[in-house]
Amino acid sequence: MTEKTEVSTPPPEPGLAYHVLRYVPNLVRDEWVNIGVVVFNPRTGERRLRLIEDPEEYTRVRRLHPWADEALLRGLRDDLENRLESGGSNGAQIPWGKVLAKWDETLSNALQIGPQKGVLASDLDAEVERLYTDHVAVPRGGARTSLPGSRADIRAWCAQVFKQARIWDRLQKSVRVEEFTFSGDPARLDYSYRRNGTRGFVHALSVSRAPQDAKFLAYNAQHVAAKARYATEFAAVTDVKLSRENDRHRFVLDTLREAGVEAIAMEGLAAWVPKLSPSLLP
Repeated sequence: MTEKTEVSTPPPEPGLAYHVLRYVPNLVRDEWVNIGVVVFNPRTGERRLRLIEDPEEYTRVRRLHPWADEALLRGLRDDLENRLESGGSNGAQIPWGKVLAKWDETLSNALQIGPQKGVLASDLDAEVERLYTDHVAVPRGGARTSLPGSRADIRAWCAQVFKQARIWDRLQKSVRVEEFTFSGDPARLDYSYRRNGTRGFVHALSVSRAPQDAKFLAYNAQHVAAKARYATEFAAVTDVKLSRENDRHRFVLDTLREAGVEAIAMEGLAAWVPKLSPSLLP
């Protein structure tokens, strides 16, 4: 009963194609929950992959499927990205239809790729966020946009600022940290850059929704700084401006400062980026 990928018909020109990724813990019941989306340009092979990652998103999956295999879901990103890389970055070399059909044949039975659909758009980054909000993100009472203060909201703002500053293409996105921690570590940092012999990392941190994530970022920053063979620097983009008069804010500030992480409020990111951009390496 597994629904096979429909890959024969590309979207109208110009346009992008996308597939919704589904988690199906019980094939007999034919019940699923959307957990991600992959968007790609059939002409160039360029693609974007977005999967659930925030605690509330996993909570929603567990609410719908109490016995969900969370380890499988958390390891899915690396598995799919490895498959994407092995499929080649040039769509002309290895047709995307074949890459996606192979996915559908070799993925776990609990994971399915929805039918291919087309959309008239050209901005992969904007479109993957829009499709993720529409098909995957935790519903927000009918609102299309992400909940203010969420990591998705912060990342969307970061992308807007970085693009306006013309440094988006010089940033590495969704950076694995396992080379600095332990093999198999699923953690990632949102952005990375190189300048003047230094490698920098920028990560979205929702203080209003998940202040405890400051410990996650501090842990990773300390491990990266300790094991990197070059100088490092770290910044956390927060949804609110932090004040030491607030207990929660003070906890976040002290946790980040101890790990050498600079806290930058969303409202101050546009002023911070110009200090960085002149020295960024391509």
